[in-house]
Amino acid sequence: MGLQRTDSRTVPRWDRRTTDLLAHSARVTDRGAQLATAEFADWLAERGRENAFGVRRIDFAELKGWNFHRPTGNLVHQSGRFFTVGGLRVRTSAGSFPEWHQPIIRQPEVGILGILAKEIDGVLHFLMQAKMEPGNPNLLQLSPTVQATRSNYTRVHRGAPVRYVQYFAGPRQGRILADVLQSEHGSWFYRKYNRNMIVETRDEVPPHPDFCWLTLGQLYELLHRDNTVNMDSRTVLSSLPSLAEPPDDRLALTPDAKVLSWLTEHRSTHDSTIEMVPLTGLPGWRRTAREITREDGRFFDVVAVAVEAGNREVPSWSQPLIEPHGEGVSAFLLHEFDGVPHVLAHARMEGGLPLVVEVAPTVQCVPANHPEDMRPRYLDEVLAAPPARVRYSAVHAEEGGRFRNAVSRYLLVEADDALAAEPLPPGYAWLSARQLERLTSAGLSTNVQARTLLACLRSVARSS
Repeated sequence: MGLQRTDSRTVPRWDRRTTDLLAHSARVTDRGAQLATAEFADWLAERGRENAFGVRRIDFAELKGWNFHRPTGNLVHQSGRFFTVGGLRVRTSAGSFPEWHQPIIRQPEVGILGILAKEIDGVLHFLMQAKMEPGNPNLLQLSPTVQATRSNYTRVHRGAPVRYVQYFAGPRQGRILADVLQSEHGSWFYRKYNRNMIVETRDEVPPHPDFCWLTLGQLYELLHRDNTVNMDSRTVLSSLPSLAEPPDDRLALTPDAKVLSWLTEHRSTHDSTIEMVPLTGLPGWRRTAREITREDGRFFDVVAVAVEAGNREVPSWSQPLIEPHGEGVSAFLLHEFDGVPHVLAHARMEGGLPLVVEVAPTVQCVPANHPEDMRPRYLDEVLAAPPARVRYSAVHAEEGGRFRNAVSRYLLVEADDALAAEPLPPGYAWLSARQLERLTSAGLSTNVQARTLLACLRSVARSS
């Protein structure tokens, strides 16, 4: 028999105080320590008036610091940093298209998406930023405290330091509430992922007029407004731990081990070859003085813009952006099995994902890109759902730093009993809401659209 230890070095795996603080913060919806929710639109508009913002389309020849590299034709920055627009070739046994080519953004840096949290008057608040992104349809949206690539926060651009980055990079002060690697858009980024972080501090945080403290409940209210909470904020919010432990926490239609096996099987059994190729001569695409576009006019273009932003680290610059054609639809079908909420998930292959396949929404597409005889499964059920079955609906912009006017309508739609009882097509599975949360907390398992919908689902569950 070993000697009995007299000291204790173990700690609880999770602090109940934090769970209680998050749950309490989610209930505070009308007013935070800094402003009332009803005052938010005026505050955001005032930040827009206080700073000079402007974005205009330009020819590629007008890009400053960018050029088409010879002989690949890839669009690169003269510093060798930031990102590159190159070509991608995909050959796969998954899905309806065995092979395709496309431009794609390669940005090997791991960026930081960080939200700073602080208890104020007994309520946990989150420091959010009114941030201009050149691709946002309304330019100014609510972003995390820090939203920066490594090139940004190491100041490759020789601009001003990234404000508050010291809470997330290097020797940090504060307590980690979430810290996980998450993928970005697998259709437009090549194996890109960011560090999603939430750090609680007890320090006095220097104020800045472009930042405001909001409760979790206020953020959930703002998620119901079109084009208000940006993509990076949504993905970080999805990384929060569960707010409570309901009685049905251990119940699901499928055991956790089988869910993991389902995802692993789809990652392991598809025969896929995915590789970067030169942008020059990319089959099906052509380059003009103003854009790189598909010959059939579908999916997206690569364009160039000149930007002015008075409150950014660099006040003016130019860059390429991806501009999709048409509004997207991202939706989860919902159903309760024995009273336990579930979502209909899709193990979706995307050419740029780090692990190729991640859990995606039931529907994720731009309908205009699909002819009537090739419409994605469940799209018509989602779009034709009566209003009484639509639990959530809002238009959200995708990542405005790389994509221009890329918006999707995000929907949570209740499936009726008949639809829920149908045999599932290959690649689909019913996951409990808690299983979706746990996959998200593991990192690199749920795609960015699914994470947005998880944040939206929590906003709905809190108010129901």
